[in-house]
Amino acid sequence: MRLLKVATCNLNQWAMDFDCNLKNIKQSITLAKQAGAAIRHGPELEITGYGCEDHFLELDTINHGWECLKEILVSDWTDGIFCSIGMPVIKGSERYNCQVLCFNRKIIMIRPKMWLANDGNYRELRWFTAWKHKDQLVDFQLPCEIAEAISQKSVPFGYGYAQFLDTAVAAEVCEELFTPIPPHAELALNGVEVFLNASGSHHQLRKLDVRLRAFIGATHTRGGVYIYSNHQGCDGGRLYYDGCSCVVVNGEVVAQGSQFSLRDIEVVLAQVDLDAVASLRGSISSFQEQASYKNTVPSVLVPYKLCQPFSMQMSLSSPLKINYHTPEEEIASGPGCWLWDYLRRSGASGFLLPLSGGADSSSVAAIVGCMCQLVVKEIDKGDEQVKADAIRIGSYTDGQFPTDSKEFSKRIFYTVFMGSENRLVHVHRIAAHVSFIAFYSCVVTEDTKKRAKELADEIGSWHLDVNIDGVVSALLSLFQTLTGKRPCYKVDGGSNIENLGLQNIQARIRMVLAFMLASLLPWVHSKPGFYLVLGSSNVDEGLRGYLTKYDCSSADINPIGSISKQDLRAFLRWAAIHLGYSSLAEIEVAPPTAELEPIRSNYSQLDEVDMGMTYEELSVYGRLRKIFRCGPVSMFKNLCYRWGSRLSPLEVADKVKHFFKYYSINRHKMTVLTPSYHAESYSPEDNRFDLRQFLYNSRWPYQFRKMDELVKELDGNEVAFGETSKSSRYGNCGSRLRRSQIRHLSRRILSLCAKK
Repeated sequence: MRLLKVATCNLNQWAMDFDCNLKNIKQSITLAKQAGAAIRHGPELEITGYGCEDHFLELDTINHGWECLKEILVSDWTDGIFCSIGMPVIKGSERYNCQVLCFNRKIIMIRPKMWLANDGNYRELRWFTAWKHKDQLVDFQLPCEIAEAISQKSVPFGYGYAQFLDTAVAAEVCEELFTPIPPHAELALNGVEVFLNASGSHHQLRKLDVRLRAFIGATHTRGGVYIYSNHQGCDGGRLYYDGCSCVVVNGEVVAQGSQFSLRDIEVVLAQVDLDAVASLRGSISSFQEQASYKNTVPSVLVPYKLCQPFSMQMSLSSPLKINYHTPEEEIASGPGCWLWDYLRRSGASGFLLPLSGGADSSSVAAIVGCMCQLVVKEIDKGDEQVKADAIRIGSYTDGQFPTDSKEFSKRIFYTVFMGSENRLVHVHRIAAHVSFIAFYSCVVTEDTKKRAKELADEIGSWHLDVNIDGVVSALLSLFQTLTGKRPCYKVDGGSNIENLGLQNIQARIRMVLAFMLASLLPWVHSKPGFYLVLGSSNVDEGLRGYLTKYDCSSADINPIGSISKQDLRAFLRWAAIHLGYSSLAEIEVAPPTAELEPIRSNYSQLDEVDMGMTYEELSVYGRLRKIFRCGPVSMFKNLCYRWGSRLSPLEVADKVKHFFKYYSINRHKMTVLTPSYHAESYSPEDNRFDLRQFLYNSRWPYQFRKMDELVKELDGNEVAFGETSKSSRYGNCGSRLRRSQIRHLSRRILSLCAKK
């Protein structure tokens, strides 16, 4: 037997914080050596942090990377342990994303990344060059200071592997695993048994299975030990890197790290038998045949052994059941960990959230509550870094520290209900003869203030109730003094312009009030710093533009900005039970409303009626637009197949036109949208992920004309075949929309009544 003990890492690095990153790397090497590991594997670009972006173009960033590597190499960190360390390297005129393979205070080789991540959230081609010379290792002259410090003038640079006396080890960097012809396939035929994948992979709901299936597939048919390392945490941007470092042997996961954690360093260990790899490969005839005429990959000889012989004192790691979180758990833990990193690294003293009692702001509150629970749990486990951060942020003295999540929440979380005449409506009796709409208005507006207060009490936040009518009235009086006119709402006879303006005034007053409280409450509480204002608009509202520019959505950060309304409702149901916030169950069944217009006996403002589409439909539009890259005409064709059994082509076309009209009218709002936690693949966030213009011709004349031509053609075909037109059966699109909304609202009302 050839027994090999390996260590891979989840590291919470911070872009451009070289002290923090170097400390974490050293500590992870120490833990690996203490466990007896022969290999220590770290994440991609771990010295600089993955998210440095245009800082990678600065020579300082490259130089500081070499300085940190030098500090590792001149001491005993790499003595007796093979280390893979990620950093950027300049060779000639090009920058490369590299894994530096080190052993016994020497650099064995430098492996540049060959296939760069350049889609979605990733722009590696902006900063790095892909290594294109697969047939050779070239000589790389080390920087003078490094060369003198380690007495090594040059190292092999390029695509290759390290050939030890008892096994062969190679690097495969992140994106390379997911290419059509991944390097590990060719490397396996060359006898490489251990693959090191350094990654900077972000969290996205329901994404982990894709990653793990790739590791399993890489070794299932060709054998091998696949060691994966990832960042974990917020390193300075919208992404949360979700760890889950693991070891896979011959298609079986034998070690798996956490996906969500507040720890800065997590070392995952596994002990494997490399003879099992050789045995599997020898039993596969096709592997033997392909290996006999392989393309030769260059290697570097390392005259040392990594493996240990058979010993009863060394037990092998057994296959284990993969740990997957439910989407609801991911929503709680991912943004919760991201918020903790943001809070402790920003210099802020806490969070402030405008809490309306609706689903979105309540979801944010529950995520902060989950964060507080995670902090207390991690302190109970003995994490000194989490404890030190919590003591500093919570202003604890005399040796005190958080032991109760509600008590900790009271110190760092501040919620404010900003009520108006449109939000604070309480109805205690409903006449038996009341109309459907009037009944619905009562259900919608009942006890929003009470729900917000109950949730704040359950979480433990420091809660305020504020009425903003006086401020609104003062502004309107000023406007009347200036113009001689006073606007009124549409339900009171006002125009659309007046109605929209009055809603915008309320929403923007709430933004100003929130930032005033965030700036001055620390002074009131004799605390240093400031409070971070949390936003609470979801991905579907951003896609449709159903939010006021510069209102409560204009916060410092938004933990739910890339999560759909449907997922948030499922999260509320889950959190009511698993986080212990029972009031969320009632909040979840309450119909979504902006509460910016007055409630009357014959009118109630409802999100889905206002938008002219349901949140479920918005999710469909979002996925077709972004994930399937559909323009208006392609979306129409796809939805004809999907909705054709219940809608006519004309109705489908009207819905698509309605969506694209408001998407394009409101696209400009994305330019000022609060930086949001990235969690959904159809996010409309325009700064990093969804790069499209913000000024559109909202009439879409060419595309809509093409749709009209298709509708006529499809309707003509129906008549030709003697079919009754769906338009005549269902009425026009507007009436169809109202019917579907009434059915949807009826289900909500029945659900709420059942709860009552």
